[in-house]
Order: sequence, then structure tokens, then C-alpha cells
Amino acid sequence: MKCPFCEIDKEKTRVIKQGKHCYVCFSNPRLMPAHLLVISNRHVEKISELNKEEREELIGFVIEFQEKIANNIVEGCDIRQNYRPFMAQDGFKLDHLHIHLQPREFEDELYKKCQIFERDIFKPLTREEIDKIARLL
Repeated sequence: MKCPFCEIDKEKTRVIKQGKHCYVCFSNPRLMPAHLLVISNRHVEKISELNKEEREELIGFVIEFQEKIANNIVEGCDIRQNYRPFMAQDGFKLDHLHIHLQPREFEDELYKKCQIFERDIFKPLTREEIDKIARLL
């Protein structure tokens, strides 16, 4: 599968801002209106693979557009980046670094359909778990 972020179709994709190392565009498909992606120009999978200049521009765009969303569209904005090498690339999962900016409102559609169930998944940390994971980190 060719990487759609490396070979972006600018006629189909609305690029909102282009930088030297990354760009911002609308997510398509989207989870909610104004769902944006901040995408590295260079094909890498993890933030740690970016050099300092690339990371600074990427995070700068994330901050800039989170503020634009919070000031102009809705109050909240989730920032998410997935690294899932255990999954095959397909139309929804791409092996190219991108950060999601998801405008959020109180009890919005995403919350009502799936995130409300997170309450059942969260569990208190045990001392054993803290000690075990701390040793690994």
C-alpha cells in the first residue's frame, strides 16, 4: 500500500498549513467536525525518529491548532498519537507519524458511543504494578 501522507492528493485533501517539516490538514475520515491531523513530511512512525527541528515544528503546530480549536470552535481538544507496530497498515491505520487534534464537547458523540465505557476499564494502581513497571522504565 502506498502511503497517502507521502503522496498527498492536494485536490482531495485540504492542507490548512504547510511547514518545512510537517503540515496540518483535515482528517478524512473524521471522528468529529474539525478533526485535524498534524503530519510529518518525512515518513517515520514514531516521534522519537524525528530530529529536534522536526519535533519542534510538529509540536508547535499541535499547540497552535489546539489553541485555534479551543478559541474558535469548541472548548476542548484531545491530542492523540498512535504507535501500533503490531497492526497492519490499512485505510485507517497508517505507518506514517501523525497527531490527531480532536475537538471535544461535554458528552459529545465520541464520548456517548465509546469513551463512556472507559470508566469500566480504568483500575486503581497496585503497589506491585507500580514497582514492576517502574523497574522496566
